[in-house]
Amino acid sequence: MLSWLPENISTYGRDIDGLFALIVWVTTPWFLLMQGIILWSVLFNRRRVGRRAWYLRGDTWGQLAWILVPTAIILGLDFLIDARSALVWAHIKQRVPAGATEVRVTAKQFNWEFLYPGPDGRFGTDDDLTLDNELHVPVGQNVVFTLQSKDVIHSFFIPNVRLKQDVLPGRSIRGWFNAEKTGRYEIACAELCGISHYTMRAFLVVHTADEYRDWIEEKWPQAASAAAEPGTPTATELS
Repeated sequence: MLSWLPENISTYGRDIDGLFALIVWVTTPWFLLMQGIILWSVLFNRRRVGRRAWYLRGDTWGQLAWILVPTAIILGLDFLIDARSALVWAHIKQRVPAGATEVRVTAKQFNWEFLYPGPDGRFGTDDDLTLDNELHVPVGQNVVFTLQSKDVIHSFFIPNVRLKQDVLPGRSIRGWFNAEKTGRYEIACAELCGISHYTMRAFLVVHTADEYRDWIEEKWPQAASAAAEPGTPTATELS
């Protein structure tokens, strides 16, 4: 419906695109109608030779109806958009799923740091892994992230996931997404954060299940070797 937008690859992207489409289809006809009325008024009600400019004083109920009726319609449409927005907001912002892949994202001038907890599943231990400007996730699985900033305000923006969240100094902000298509997608900072803001670019890499398992075994060889011993979890279980 909104073909000019970047391709959506997230589960909740369809809801956001639907909300965008609703806003476009509600506001565009009213915008065109109002511009047409203004243009008509300018052309046909203007002052001419032997004729004064004509306008409505708005001091009768019939004339006030031209204001009150459109206002009531617009308010009704606005409540419709608000109700739809509230449902999308609750789904994305208030229901962070449990049991998902956990990543900590730190923004700083002028790059992104992605921290993985390692095979033990806990942050702050020796097997933690930090990557600059690369976020690796498995396809079709929930990914929960925690955003932090080391300096100024940044904005975590993944257009293909329909995700944009400001990153504020002194705050930890949680969010999530689920990417349904493998590939490599751009991550940008959508908040002017300094002289090299334009260089603050990273990439989201969405792997198949096998590729993600191989990536884990590459980054944590000790987990792969331990998985060969009886009774130890496999790399797939660690992911």
